[in-house]
Amino acid sequence: MQSLPLITEVKDLRGKRILLRLDLNVPLLNGEVRDTYRIDQSLRTIEYLRMEGARVVIIAHIGKGKPSDTLAPVAEYLSKKFPVTFLDTLMSPENERVTKAMNDGDVVLVENLRHNEGEEHNDPLFAQYLATLGDMYVNDAFSVSHRAHASVVGVAELLPHYAGMLLAEEIKHLSVAFDPEHPFLFILGGAKISTKMPLLKKFLEIADHVFVGGAIANNFLKVAGHEIGTSVYDATELEGLEESMKHECLIIPSDVVVQNDSGAETRKVGDVVATDMIVDVGGDTIKHLEGVIGTARLIVWNGPLGYYENGFTDGTRELLGLIAGSSAMSIIGGGDTVALIDEMGAHDQFTFVSTGGGAMLDFLANETLPGIQALEK
Repeated sequence: MQSLPLITEVKDLRGKRILLRLDLNVPLLNGEVRDTYRIDQSLRTIEYLRMEGARVVIIAHIGKGKPSDTLAPVAEYLSKKFPVTFLDTLMSPENERVTKAMNDGDVVLVENLRHNEGEEHNDPLFAQYLATLGDMYVNDAFSVSHRAHASVVGVAELLPHYAGMLLAEEIKHLSVAFDPEHPFLFILGGAKISTKMPLLKKFLEIADHVFVGGAIANNFLKVAGHEIGTSVYDATELEGLEESMKHECLIIPSDVVVQNDSGAETRKVGDVVATDMIVDVGGDTIKHLEGVIGTARLIVWNGPLGYYENGFTDGTRELLGLIAGSSAMSIIGGGDTVALIDEMGAHDQFTFVSTGGGAMLDFLANETLPGIQALEK
């Protein structure tokens, strides 16, 4: 990957309208922001641009694009940090006029990009409209840079374009995994094994140990001949796993937490029965990983180890605690995993916590993303 043009290297930003793509797709509760992590990670770039006298025009999406999906609560949160003008209609001829009347250091937030279908389809006309709102374009939204949307790639073709501070930081930290210090432990959790198989195969050849947890592990347990009961797995992916199962680096759970009519209990993987559903890793598995973590120099982890949505988070929490207490360089990502770190108030106990879930996986697999490639042109 060639070095990216950085907005911090541009000499004179005073008076320039900076069209700043951020990821502000945060969970809301009763009309208020419930988890501010992604917003807070973007503040450094916004503050830098303001200090340099730029006029900051923020574009972002939230939710799926329903009329009720609004960035108004985000505008309210940001306004506690600095004055913000919220443009509550995405497509309005007034928006260009407002951005051209801004003063140096002003911040404007434009309503949800996904209110226009052209965003996700990378419609050139929608990209042209967005380009009227800025003089220069900055991508600081690593976590959406795996999507070739109008605000990620289309507008970059129309304006002088740069990487923001958070995007540059994500690339720098995640790239460590391509030429790692050893011993290197790679941990993959969550579901959707089909999207993660290329990544798994790649890191079986790079890492010293690869541990699989979450619903992904159920596929491996099935291939190993174990009963997995009513657990989630992907029947179409089983055939390709046999080769990976033979790899000496691979670690799969030795015991699991199961849920059945009697409640939840821990079983050895060989003792799971047809009425069980695997919902987390067990204590013996964590104990085994403790030794691996103790000798690791680098740990990269994406995705929870348990059925997060149903509250099975003990395995993930215990592993996070072990990594936080280790001397290894630690890079962790994935929405649910990061939400737990936030809940534990443990962000500062890891070397780097990525804002990307799918983007982190794609970047680790391909060593670039559409949004990064757009900035290299």
